[in-house]
Amino acid sequence: MRIGLFSVFPAELDAMCELSILGRARHRGVLDICCWDLRLATTDAHRTIDDAPFGGGPGMILMPEPVFAAVEAVAPPRPLLLLDPGGRRFDHAMAADLATSGGFSLLCGRYEGVDERIRTELVDDSVSIGDVVLAGGEFAAMVIVEAVSRLVPGVLGNAESTSGESFTAGLLGHPQWTRPASFRGLEAPAVLRSGDHGRVSRWRQAMALVRTASQRPDLLAARGVSDADRALLAEFGLELDEPTASLPNSSRRSPEPDRHEQH
Repeated sequence: MRIGLFSVFPAELDAMCELSILGRARHRGVLDICCWDLRLATTDAHRTIDDAPFGGGPGMILMPEPVFAAVEAVAPPRPLLLLDPGGRRFDHAMAADLATSGGFSLLCGRYEGVDERIRTELVDDSVSIGDVVLAGGEFAAMVIVEAVSRLVPGVLGNAESTSGESFTAGLLGHPQWTRPASFRGLEAPAVLRSGDHGRVSRWRQAMALVRTASQRPDLLAARGVSDADRALLAEFGLELDEPTASLPNSSRRSPEPDRHEQH
């Protein structure tokens, strides 16, 4: 997977791409991430890439000449996406599409925006990580790079690591527990310690449905609830219209185990 990043802070982006799974994947050759300076093709002594907007107004705007020149000088992998508040909302589905594309590039805006000709004539599309305003696109770019990269085969050590994560099947991820089994009177669910892997898998799917209904009902509405889902919930005595208290977590005691979970 080839990824290109254009920024006024290429060294800082490159350093972030050396962290954790991204760095390991780069060193194994699974990811080829290049960070380019937007000033790389400037010709003036001050390496100018911004100017005041026509018509007046606060701040400075990225100029078309140096940005076009930088992109054309390196021929980055396409599509080239501009980080922009008006862009397509980035989500798991978009990350999955990009992960199978073979490569893409991101153009990090800075200052008060970009000359409109960059948006209409240079980039292929625009993308936004949400309805927030940042000083530049660098941190948004890293959100996209990590979200996409971990879906690329070979980036994660365990190929199953992404299979049960939030948004993968239109649901939030199931709740998790680890040692100790009992902590300050709070018990990890017995089913998770039963050794019955099939039952554990079904229980986790049921709990993912409950958590999604409670915390992100919009996701569940878009996904829908099947007869198989309802049967799964019934197996564990769960209902989607139950209050949040039906979801065990570290702030409350776990529900009493059903008859199949007793030892």
